Amino acid sequence: MNASTVAAPNYIAIGAVTLVIAAAVCDVRARRIPNRLVLAGWLAALPAQCAAHGAAAGALAWLAGWLTGFAMLLPFYLLRGMAAGDVKLMAGAGAWLGTSLAFDAGLATFVLGGIGSVALAMYRGRTRDLLASACAVVRGQAWQVPHAGGADGASASAAESSATAADTAAVRSPIGALPYGVAIALGTIGVLFAQA
Repeated sequence: MNASTVAAPNYIAIGAVTLVIAAAVCDVRARRIPNRLVLAGWLAALPAQCAAHGAAAGALAWLAGWLTGFAMLLPFYLLRGMAAGDVKLMAGAGAWLGTSLAFDAGLATFVLGGIGSVALAMYRGRTRDLLASACAVVRGQAWQVPHAGGADGASASAAESSATAADTAAVRSPIGALPYGVAIALGTIGVLFAQA
């Protein structure tokens, strides 16, 4: 193996870790993940993947990883279980990681996010609320829970009519908002360490 073959995957790991740590910090501080940060991460991953695997294979790894990360969290966004920034971040991490590692990072993120949710519910004394919310998701009734911002009881469709409110509002949760960017960062970093 030559030096460039060995160094390129390290650049991929550094890029992925940089993206998820920066996003986690933003998520903790402001409870949102900036689109500019995620877009920059997506775009920076393409030349890194191409350098590591060649132009065609790198572009394919970039796209397949992005789609894998996106598909892993999209159902939870549609069920109002997380914000759009979390989905976009996982897609961005997937662009860096490629399909297999993006899938593994998504699974690790689910586990860590679940542990974080249960811990937060227990800390706040809201375990029953968390269980009721989980049962609603299983029964397919999560769509009835409106996004935050509809404090007057407005329907989900009314809350979503304002693009600004839908983009910036935290997902309404019985236990409060969990900065899921932290779970994505820990899951991504954990998978990278496990495969090293």
